Amino acid sequence: MTKDHAPALKRIQANLESCILGKTDEIMLLLTAMLAGGHVLLEDVPGTGKTVLIKALAKSISGQFRRIQCNPDLLPTDITGVSIYHPKDEVFLFRPGPIMTNILLADEINRATTKTQSALLEAMEERQITVDGGTHDLPRPFLLLATQNPIDFEGTYMLPEAQLDRFMMKFSLGYPDEQTETRMVVSQSVAHPLDSLEPVADVGQILEMQAQAKQVHLEEAVAEYLVTITRMTREHPAIYLGASPRATLALVQAAKAYALLQQRDYVIPDDVKFLAPYVLGHRILLQAEARMEGATVLSVLESVFGRVKVPVRWEK
Repeated sequence: MTKDHAPALKRIQANLESCILGKTDEIMLLLTAMLAGGHVLLEDVPGTGKTVLIKALAKSISGQFRRIQCNPDLLPTDITGVSIYHPKDEVFLFRPGPIMTNILLADEINRATTKTQSALLEAMEERQITVDGGTHDLPRPFLLLATQNPIDFEGTYMLPEAQLDRFMMKFSLGYPDEQTETRMVVSQSVAHPLDSLEPVADVGQILEMQAQAKQVHLEEAVAEYLVTITRMTREHPAIYLGASPRATLALVQAAKAYALLQQRDYVIPDDVKFLAPYVLGHRILLQAEARMEGATVLSVLESVFGRVKVPVRWEK
């Protein structure tokens, strides 16, 4: 890592940790997705800090931030924007929607109808939107961070597999432990840390970091290890739907970005093993028989890891 980028990443991480206490791994996952240019789905119960974490990231990089509160009457044009007829000039003018931003928070994404959710697919994959036949590029960087409640099913619409596959990662924050929650109560009794958060980087630096992450070296043996893991998810008897080739590429990008965060210019097998549950987990569907026997996606992935030989390099 260059000397310019390492301190900036440390400052961003410190900003996030001042707002969300005791969640170092989850913060590293979010930063990994940012450097890899991937989108994140945060699934957790209300009140665990999902929105605070996203807003803290947006403040830290001084990027444009927009929030969409998803609900059943939200229309696709409420996200992408709409063309409005200008009678004086007799032309249609495009009025951009909230998607024209660097960081977009889609809060409770599963409350939006499937038609509205589909408006995000092109933006997530191609970084552009099409409105009334015209194509509009999104700002760079563009990061979609979506949240959903895993226990509230009233008035919700399940995300289809095609959309889940476009999220690079899915993870949860979970409840803090007792000691951390006590620290949180004391630190936020007067003011929330988010209110005093200052930008510590800019979007230009983020673009440079993303470009540098792509240059991280991936040894052929590690690449084969990674590909073997994803391919085995398609052949495992307990798995109905395995990881797609898009998942393989996402795992490569995430592993490179995570290595950069660890101040390495090469990927190691431990990077792949750490990230695989978060990158592959939401893309895998288990067989009904396996679920009835108590299998989980995590337990099946652990069995996959056990079957794949880890590459080892011997040096004198």
